[in-house]
Amino acid sequence: MDRRDDASVAGTQAGIFRTATGLCIVDSPTRRKILDMLREGEMAFEEIVERVGRAKSTTSVHLRDLVDDGVLVSRLDSGDRRRKYFSIDAEYLGRISDTERVAENLAGFFSGFDPFDLDPVAFYRAVLRSIRVTLLADGISIDPVLTAAGKAIGEGLARAFEGMPLPEMLEGLAGFWERNGLGCLEVPSTAPLELVVYDCFECVDLPFLGRPACSFEEGLLTATFAGHFPGSAPVVRETACYAMGSGCCRFVIEPAPRVAPGAAVRA
Repeated sequence: MDRRDDASVAGTQAGIFRTATGLCIVDSPTRRKILDMLREGEMAFEEIVERVGRAKSTTSVHLRDLVDDGVLVSRLDSGDRRRKYFSIDAEYLGRISDTERVAENLAGFFSGFDPFDLDPVAFYRAVLRSIRVTLLADGISIDPVLTAAGKAIGEGLARAFEGMPLPEMLEGLAGFWERNGLGCLEVPSTAPLELVVYDCFECVDLPFLGRPACSFEEGLLTATFAGHFPGSAPVVRETACYAMGSGCCRFVIEPAPRVAPGAAVRA
């Protein structure tokens, strides 16, 4: 587990990672900074030292401990054995943050739900709402897990829409949203591709967070439109959200930036 070298920083923030041997909580600000950098892709030791702004010896200890914890792996440069590269070897599950705790009266927040309402859509919305708000009240974000779950559903939709022209695909997607009580999906633009969701099942009942909250839908749309942008997964950005105080959720879907020939590729 993480060793707190700088736990004096106000407010506790920690990343939750699943390794080959179990869960690892990383709460050191320096190690979280290193992991944030390595999400861009593999990186040499010298570059990590330069970007993290710590001494070589200090950075080396952090990297060694992250490798020991199963969060990182390292390899030597085949052309120069003096150079070592590091990359993430664990799945990011979410984060815990004292500063992001939602101060809500949970009993009052759930008071509008009728347990005898047999509408399955209302029931499952209440289940999702209760899980997310309870976690948010404790400062726990599971956005990466929700994104992964959305991608799993989106892969099924992608197979169903395979070969469809874009207008037909968008019509089918709007029907899927309506039939399953996910909200009302509209398409105000196709260049760039924009989707707007009203009465969004994922966030319309959430308290104000000041940030986008529809990680499940982002994952779903990323996988659904993967075939529409051949070569790489599309980039899905949520630019408006009920959790930000907006009157809808808006998603912009664009092809991933192209990498120039000869440029380093980063995951």
